[in-house]
Amino acid sequence: MLTPEQMRRIEPYFPLSHGMPRVDVCRVLSGIALVIRNGLRWRDSPSDYGPDKTIDNRFIRWSRLGVFNRILAELAAQGGETDNLMIDATHLKVHRTAARLLKKGLYPDVLDAAEAD
Repeated sequence: MLTPEQMRRIEPYFPLSHGMPRVDVCRVLSGIALVIRNGLRWRDSPSDYGPDKTIDNRFIRWSRLGVFNRILAELAAQGGETDNLMIDATHLKVHRTAARLLKKGLYPDVLDAAEAD
C-alpha cells in the first residue's frame, strides 16, 4: 500500500529487529492498514501481508511503543502550513449483545441521567 518513498520516510521510526529475521515491515504495516481500513478481524487478514498473529502482535507492540504517534507528529511537523481541514470519520462497531445491556439494567440509562441534571 505504501510507495518506496513513503516507506523510506517512516522506516526510521520502527524498532530494529533483535535476533531472528522478521517479516518485512512494509508488508506488515500494509496489513495493519488493510485490517483497520476495512474493519476486519486480525485473523481475516490476507496471508500476503504475513501471518495474522504477526500483524496483530506488531500493531499492539508498535502502539504501546508510540511508533504511530511519533510518525504522525513528525509528518505533521514537516508538513508546514496548509489550507486543508481534516474531519475524523471514526466509527466504532458495537457487539450485538451491547444493545441488550440497557434493557437488562446492566448499563446506566444515559437519557435518565441527563434529565436528572
